[in-house]
This record gives sequence, structure tokens and C-alpha cells, in this order.
Amino acid sequence: MKHLVRVIRWVGALLVILIAIIAIVWAFGAVWFDAPFGNANKVLAGLLAVASVAALIFVRPFWCKLGAVFVAFGLVLGWWLTLKPSNNGNWQPDVAQLAWADINGDEFTFHNVRNCDYRTATDYAAHWDTRTVRLSQITGIDLAIDYWGSPWIAHPIVSFQLADAPPLCFSIETRKKLGQTYSTIGGLYRQFELIYIVADERDVIRVRTNYRKEDIYLYRLTISPAQARERFLEYIHSLNALRNKPRWYNAITTNCTTSIRTQHPADERPPWDWRILLNGKGDELMYERHLLVTGGLSFAELKTRSLIDTRAIAANDSRDFSKLIREGLPFALASDASGR
Repeated sequence: MKHLVRVIRWVGALLVILIAIIAIVWAFGAVWFDAPFGNANKVLAGLLAVASVAALIFVRPFWCKLGAVFVAFGLVLGWWLTLKPSNNGNWQPDVAQLAWADINGDEFTFHNVRNCDYRTATDYAAHWDTRTVRLSQITGIDLAIDYWGSPWIAHPIVSFQLADAPPLCFSIETRKKLGQTYSTIGGLYRQFELIYIVADERDVIRVRTNYRKEDIYLYRLTISPAQARERFLEYIHSLNALRNKPRWYNAITTNCTTSIRTQHPADERPPWDWRILLNGKGDELMYERHLLVTGGLSFAELKTRSLIDTRAIAANDSRDFSKLIREGLPFALASDASGR
């Protein structure tokens, strides 16, 4: 019995030390990325890590060493939670303007709809337009999934289909300041504000396929027009709320995929699945849940058919870009919710 108690205490102590190490690592990153001292951040983060490790090694007794580490962690966390997002900043041109919508009955007038004139992936002229669409004319939703590297991580772009107008896209992204580049580790901290880009497909899809040379797969969702309009209203609510109350982007809790899920009413959110976080497998999840129009194809066949890069490059700046990238795709009518 005494031996069992010792084992339990030993395992418990290891678990607490592991938690302390995780706390040290998190606090190190918070100071490294988010402290306001420029290059001195790295020095301060290093000192914090060295002091915390020294406490774990040299301070006695056991609970005193843990107390020292968790006090340091608590101080860093308390400071970090005071950092507030802002809509004011020296933003990169492609995220310089926040989109928002005026609502007048069935009409939704969007301000700051992005329409960039791209010469290369980094050389472009940013234009911001005003566009009015009617809720009653929304017929369905297409989903573009963009891969830029790992097959486990992707970026979804939701494209609302309209009976009387070209598609209107929503892309949830990081709002980067001049000189910033995206970092997955930095995205765990308070490096980037969240932004909802509203744009034409010739902007948000074409820049990725034609200029960044990324892979985009385009799917039709099986939801009805009425459900698509509900999803549209959720985007409008999030879009306008963000204009009045900025939010931090977070690579785990508030990213391009989890933000779509959390803007649903709580009782209507889809069940959690690990592929929501590792969203490069999100299309596989949606296939399993019968959320994609498949044309009777297996998932592997559907994914192969849905790659639009070649068609997008050929369409380039054509006025029929949205039509041309869909040629040959297994799209049923938007009102057909049978899926298969």
C-alpha cells in the first residue's frame, strides 16, 4: 500500500512539473511575441525561461519551486490579458479596409468589397468597391479549400451563389500590419487581429491559384437556399460586429475555420471533430456528413475532380472567371440537397 502511495505521489509530481514546463513555454512565447520592447523581447523571454528553469531545479522544497514558476506565469498571463485588439493600425494594403454591410429589407449593401488588381503575389493595386446583393437571390453556397503547404492545414473561403449576380466571397483571415508575416506559433498569441474579407472570386480565389500557386478545391454544399441565407446572415452579424468590436485571431480558438463554427447559434453548431482544427481534412469530414454534392463519386474521385487550379489559370482575368472554374465539376442545382 505504501509503495502504491509513493507511485501515485511520484506520478502526480511529474504531472505537476509537466504542467509547470508548459506554463513556462507559454509565458516565454507570450513575452517573445507580444511584449512591447521590440528586439529586447527576446532577451526578456530568455531571462524569464532561465529563471523559471532555475527555480524548478534549485528551489526547495517542491511546492516552493512550483509556486515561484506559477507566480511568474500568473504575472505574464495577467499582463497578456490586458492586450486589446484594435481596428487602427498601419495595415498591409490588402487588409487596409474593414468590410461592413448596410441592411435595407432584402437588400444588403457591402462597403469595402476587395477587388485587387494583381501583377504578382506581392505587387498589386488594392481597390475597394461597394456592392449590393439581395438576400432572396441567394441560391446556395460553394466552398473553396485552399492548401498552401501541409495537407493537414488549409484555408476555407465561403462563396455565396446568387441568382442575379456573381458569387460573393467571405474569407476569414489575419489582419497583418506592414512588415508582418504569418507565423503559426505567433498565431497562438496576440500578433494578429481578425478580419473578414468580402471579395469577388476573381480576387480571393485567383490570387491563390494564379499568383501564389496554391491548390484550391471547389465544392458545392448540399444545403438549401433557405439554409444558405441563414448562414449569410450569420456572416453579416459577425462582419458588422467586428467593425464595432475588434477581435484577436488565434490559430486554435479563433481561426478561419473555428470562427465559421462559432458564429452559428450554439444549439446549431456541428459536432466537434479533430478535423475542424486540422482543417486540411475538413472536406473529408464534410463528405462523411453528406454536406457536399458528390455526383456519386468517391471522396478521392471528388477531390481529384474538384481541383480548379488549371481552370483558374486559364480563366485568369476573364469576366466569366466564376463560370469557367466550375466547368466539369459535379455541381447539382443549389436547391438539390440530396448530396448524392
